[in-house]
This record gives sequence, C-alpha cells and structure tokens, in this order.
Amino acid sequence: MDGWGWFTMSIGTLLFWAVLITVGVLLYRTLGRGSDRPHTPAATSPEQLLAERFARGEIDEEEYRRRLAVLRTDGPSLTKH
Repeated sequence: MDGWGWFTMSIGTLLFWAVLITVGVLLYRTLGRGSDRPHTPAATSPEQLLAERFARGEIDEEEYRRRLAVLRTDGPSLTKH
C-alpha cells in the first residue's frame, strides 16, 4: 500500500468512529429524554386569561367583573342603543 492508501484508510477510520460516536450520542439523548420532556400546558380558558390580565393590573375590578359576567352568560348582548 502506498502513501495515499494509508491516508485514505486513516480518514475512513476517523469518519467511521465519528459516525459511530455521533449515532451513540444521538441515541443516548433521545432515549434519555423519555420522562424529562416538558409538559405542554393545557389551553388557557378565557376566564383564566381575564384573571391574569386583572392580576397584572391591565384592567380594573369593574372591567374584570363586567367581562367575567359576559363570559359566564351566553355572550355579549347585541342590542343597539
């Protein structure tokens, strides 16, 4: 085998080990995550969103109670004044 043969064999061996190690790391990371996945929160209800806005001070108590009453009924009345 000449100089190029040794060079090619060395590069091939390095690539083989690099691929093998990469596959091992990816498998370890994938299998190790089974129970550590963050749970996606359930969809937030309109009442919860309204309560959060009230807690942050974006709306006052009167507006909070008015909007909460609308949410708990059939919806806003569509009467014209």
